[in-house]
Amino acid sequence: MTRLTAFIAGLLFGLGLLLAGMANPQKVLAFLDLAGAWDPSLGLVMCGAIGVAIGPLTWARRQSRSLLGNAMQLPTKRELDPRLIGGSLLFGIGWGIAGICPGPAVAILLTGHWQIIVFVLAMLAGMLLFTALQNRRSH
Repeated sequence: MTRLTAFIAGLLFGLGLLLAGMANPQKVLAFLDLAGAWDPSLGLVMCGAIGVAIGPLTWARRQSRSLLGNAMQLPTKRELDPRLIGGSLLFGIGWGIAGICPGPAVAILLTGHWQIIVFVLAMLAGMLLFTALQNRRSH
């Protein structure tokens, strides 16, 4: 049941990204182009998503178990550190250059566009590199 729920949640998330236009690199780049032909619509989508998420997250903080009976796993760390800031900068720079981020990239991967395939392969390579460096750091 957990896998089915995760699949349905991922499907809904991907559909939402597609409907909102977040899987369209031109729309994303227009949102990021503050000095040019700025398109604020993705900002409205993000604010709407935050608004929708506030209720369930508030509820989840008060629970010890998820609706499926698993232990609730919410982040506990609240402070900023250099790794978080560096990761955020890398994410933002990559988003600005490519006009796409991981969620929409996975959602449109099956379109077969070579640019998306290269992006996803680079993303996976980055994840593997991070895991290798993290393992090396912990030993």
